[in-house]
Amino acid sequence: MNLFDDDDAAAALFNDIASGSSQGGAPGGLTEPTHRWRDLDSVTAPKAWTALGRWVSWLVATYRLTTSVVPDCWWQHPELVAELYALQKAELASYTPTDPGFGPLGFHERLPLAIERLRQETRTIGCVGLQAHREARPRLLPTDAPEFLAWSAEPHQVSTGNSNDDGHVVDGTFRHG
Repeated sequence: MNLFDDDDAAAALFNDIASGSSQGGAPGGLTEPTHRWRDLDSVTAPKAWTALGRWVSWLVATYRLTTSVVPDCWWQHPELVAELYALQKAELASYTPTDPGFGPLGFHERLPLAIERLRQETRTIGCVGLQAHREARPRLLPTDAPEFLAWSAEPHQVSTGNSNDDGHVVDGTFRHG
């Protein structure tokens, strides 16, 4: 495998995922799984929160991030937690024994984009301007409203008229997958 060829590297990665093996694993032999944050239970939550808290402290200190990027109450905001957890996992995945250095470079190329998203989310939350935590009310969308249920009973896709879509058109209606 040519380590400088993205196609070969991606193929190896996806083959490792499909087979359940790994070329290098996480740094230090860590094998912590990636969790869907909203699905954490009382057994996995304390470990995940502790690891994330330590990592966020490291991130803030190392990159000198201000409260306008990561407010002191970051852990009380699901949108910040999701972004920081994704960053944590990306940073951990970017350091493997077989990586020639592109993993860390890729992480650092993406870091400014994540910092800008964190800054925007923090601005939207409003905790920094108030210099105190502001409890945000989640916007809950009704999925049991009669209008939604009636709408969701139909596919609402338009046929493109492209002959390549023939396999996806059923009764004149374009369908996904």
